Amino acid sequence: MADRNMPSAGGVRAGFVAIIGAPNAGKSTLVNALVGQKVSIVTPKVQTTRFQVRGVMMRGGVQVVLVDTPGVFNPRRRLDRAMVAAAWEGADDADTIVHVVDAAAQLGESKRTLEDVERVIDGLRARKLKAILALNKIDLIKREALLTLSENFFKTDVYSDVFMIDARHNDHVDDLANFIVSLMPKGPFLYSEDQVADLSGRMLAAEITREKLYLRVHDELPYALTVETEYWKEGKDGSVCIRQLVYVERENHKPIILGKGGQTIKWVSTAARRDMEKQLGCKVHLFLFVKVRPDWSDDRACFNALGLDFGS
Repeated sequence: MADRNMPSAGGVRAGFVAIIGAPNAGKSTLVNALVGQKVSIVTPKVQTTRFQVRGVMMRGGVQVVLVDTPGVFNPRRRLDRAMVAAAWEGADDADTIVHVVDAAAQLGESKRTLEDVERVIDGLRARKLKAILALNKIDLIKREALLTLSENFFKTDVYSDVFMIDARHNDHVDDLANFIVSLMPKGPFLYSEDQVADLSGRMLAAEITREKLYLRVHDELPYALTVETEYWKEGKDGSVCIRQLVYVERENHKPIILGKGGQTIKWVSTAARRDMEKQLGCKVHLFLFVKVRPDWSDDRACFNALGLDFGS
């Protein structure tokens, strides 16, 4: 949790910046680029981010807490509604808002993508909020089309500034970072200077495994799954033993995750363990178990664990 009682020094500034946008716009990639290391999982699957993840960016005497939020889209299930509510909660509570837009997708033929971006614009307008527009993935667009796109967005009157970036390749991200820093209010640091994220070890481990699952079975894997870190024990040698449960809603989802001869779950386990060791800085012993739990996405305890509002 943030510590607002940390001592303040002259000229010290700190604040919250909400990173919002449609699903798969590149919000988590941008947060990771700004922080300088991985704090949010990234996959090609839309709606990967399910809850607010806070990453900490330090620039001199300024601390920026970047709030990576779930994508804004048309919710259908209880979980969807809770995710969208979490996104707007992040925006409402922030000192500054950055709206990340997949510029290439705006010029494509995806009606859903265009509608989701409009939802963000309508939400900003309804809340009377101003945002910084970050047109992302600009490497895929010609400059003339990009300038026209920028002009059209500014006509909505919900943006104060625009930055054209490519978060995946870290192009022009530093310009955006410096501008965000200049907007932060005076005040004490919200987190310790060496902290880069607010995820617990258990939650980080669960997110890493979920990321590897999405990456491995991108085409087949249903959204109706979650990962829970059931057991965590630190050994005397500094290693960590982790037991995780992968919950799916249907019996026929289980073989998809296990794979033929258990090859898929073996790949996921190996990839997740290596990533965990890198992130945690220690040896990890990881054990994964797949279970069918039809009602997990309507379980209040699961929502509470993710910091989501069950009543959304």
